[in-house]
Amino acid sequence: MDKFSKEIRSKIMRAIKSKDTKEEVLLAKALWNSGLRYRKNNRSVYGTPDITFKKYKIAIFVDGEFFHGYDWEVAKKKIQTNREFWITKIERNIARDKNVNNYLISNGWKVIRFWSKFIKKNLNDCILVIKKEIDETKKLKQISCPKN
Repeated sequence: MDKFSKEIRSKIMRAIKSKDTKEEVLLAKALWNSGLRYRKNNRSVYGTPDITFKKYKIAIFVDGEFFHGYDWEVAKKKIQTNREFWITKIERNIARDKNVNNYLISNGWKVIRFWSKFIKKNLNDCILVIKKEIDETKKLKQISCPKN
């Protein structure tokens, strides 16, 4: 049973943004403040990652728990209203996320996905993960392209 009326729940769901969510902005600002420069919602990269470091071929996605199916087998059972619509939609999102990951990885990209809740609770850990990937990519480029 939903604790909100149909009208209120509908209003809440309509207000959820697809980009520039609080967690995306939080992560982006923390990256910027740590000296890292990136592009947001870069449509030239397949899947339109939330944050990209094109130079290093790193794509970062911030996934909302509801729309991207966090703990899906448990969460699926909790959907009370419009089940057919939501289950189909979320399973389609999960499949799309996998396809985007596979495509980017097969084209030499490193894909990092964070759950929104994880960013809220562990922002510094997220920054460290991203910095580590950038550092590893820099090292690989130096090894593969030695300067004369």
